[in-house]
Amino acid sequence: MKVEEEECIWIAAGKPLPHGTPTLPHGTPTLPHGTPALPHRKPVAHVVLAAVLVLGACGDAETQQAAPEAALEQAAAAVDGDYIRSVVAELADDAYEGRAPGTEGDRQARAFMQAELERLGFEPAFDGEWQQPFELVGIRSEMPATWRFERGGESVELAASTDFIAASGVQAERAAVQGAELVFVGYGIQAPEYDWDDFKGADLQGRVLVMLNNDPDWDPELFAGVERLYYGRWTYKYESAARQGAAGAIIIHTTPSAGYPWQVVQSSWSGEQFQLPAGDEPRIAIESWVTEEAARRLFALAGHDLDALIERARRRDFEPVPLGVTTSIELANTLTRTQSANVAGVLRGSDPELADEYVIYLAHHDHLGKGVPNPSGDQSDTIYNGARDNASGVGMVLAIGSAFAALPEPPRRSIMLLFVGAEEQGLLGSEYFAAHPPVHPGKMAAAVNFDSGNIWGATRDIVFIGLGKSSLDEVATRVAERLGRVVKGDEFPDRGYYYRSDQFNFAKIGVPAFYFDPGTEFVGRPEGWGVERINEWNERDYHQPSDELTDDWRFDGMVEDARFGFFAGHLIANADELPRWNPGDEFEAARLRALEEAGR
Repeated sequence: MKVEEEECIWIAAGKPLPHGTPTLPHGTPTLPHGTPALPHRKPVAHVVLAAVLVLGACGDAETQQAAPEAALEQAAAAVDGDYIRSVVAELADDAYEGRAPGTEGDRQARAFMQAELERLGFEPAFDGEWQQPFELVGIRSEMPATWRFERGGESVELAASTDFIAASGVQAERAAVQGAELVFVGYGIQAPEYDWDDFKGADLQGRVLVMLNNDPDWDPELFAGVERLYYGRWTYKYESAARQGAAGAIIIHTTPSAGYPWQVVQSSWSGEQFQLPAGDEPRIAIESWVTEEAARRLFALAGHDLDALIERARRRDFEPVPLGVTTSIELANTLTRTQSANVAGVLRGSDPELADEYVIYLAHHDHLGKGVPNPSGDQSDTIYNGARDNASGVGMVLAIGSAFAALPEPPRRSIMLLFVGAEEQGLLGSEYFAAHPPVHPGKMAAAVNFDSGNIWGATRDIVFIGLGKSSLDEVATRVAERLGRVVKGDEFPDRGYYYRSDQFNFAKIGVPAFYFDPGTEFVGRPEGWGVERINEWNERDYHQPSDELTDDWRFDGMVEDARFGFFAGHLIANADELPRWNPGDEFEAARLRALEEAGR
């Protein structure tokens, strides 16, 4: 290669010239004086244009071949830490009051994201509209100060918040259970594929079902071992109880089985709760949690040892155990109706045959609003700002949008940036989007979710939540090789992250979906440091007012992870074939149906 050609490629790639490389010949074109800069993309806009001019001047065929790669690298450079920080600072400001669904802060957040999408040059995703409104039913329940359980003249009383949390499962002014018997149903799971049925045909109509959290985790051939499946999620538990005709359900909380401490249950289930308007699906009147200590008291009242019953529940031949304990509880509900909305913009693909297929990047924009202070924190702070969860994810997705907007030409498939609402209330915004998609699921190439970015610094690894489920593994591996990183599967598989964030609703309609979680091998830090930081944050800040933007946040890890997501989506958007679920995966059948319906 001639010296002049090598210079062109290094400059086009945005890299410093190797030591000793001669300078470009006199007269090489440069940017015209006064070329305007685009907000947040100033360096990229200039460098990409400069690269095009320089490559044009070089003119060599070999050099021209390097142009797309150079432009891709320069577009990735548009993912900027200062920009991500500015998004977090905006959305996590106290002025937004925690971005609870239907509030003024929610509306302000949606307006902000819409303006950013417009500024980036994206187009409205919903038939000419930027937002997809959906109705929410708000339920504010008044729990009794105590919940009484009786058996044979003896009783146990549990204290609200300290021992139990109860919420309404029905959209009515009153939710009640009257004189219902408690029945222990183990894990409360029916899974024919694992030959597992905790109910064994028992008549549970009108009962209150007491359930263990999580799913069976002691055998890798049974329920995927320590990896939590949807069977282990609290949403499944309540749905399962409703299918049995139960009046209510009590989940026994432990920190290991839930993946978070009791204070998260307290904060997440206090205040107004939101649901999509009810349909004809079965529902239970009372959805509740109790602490492990409270559960032991209830089982002792019934004459049983909790540990012994847990051992029985670990067997396939387990049968429901009536406890002989009865209870009544009534919640007075205040109902409201409000609206939130999903916000989305589209960058149209460049291939006429593939532009009607989409790579979807998503992040939820809501948080918990206002509530009680941290138990051990600032008692005057009642705003749940949701800086990491999930203003950081919104910032990363917008930064990825900046990278796609900086490309000289869009990829073959279209790119959608989607910001969903009411995630904290049970993935409601993405559930509504999946039920009312602006594009058929068979035309969705993949969904890439960002939920709670890395605030501690750069890592050698990146965690792929969903590794082993689809052909997207190959995409992640290629990007990792490009960037010199290592892809790992879920490092906390017992917490069931795949079923706890919005990609789950895309998977249910067949769309190959995953999300990137922060790695744990932090550059310049000892082994185990990253796991300690993540666990510490979960214990102290998750779903608390202390989830705020602070001076010690670092953004280099978020930048690296967002660039990883950009390269991955670019590969998916330009591939000849659509991603697929691995044979036998739980979501494969839904994908095949969607592709057939879409004519693929």
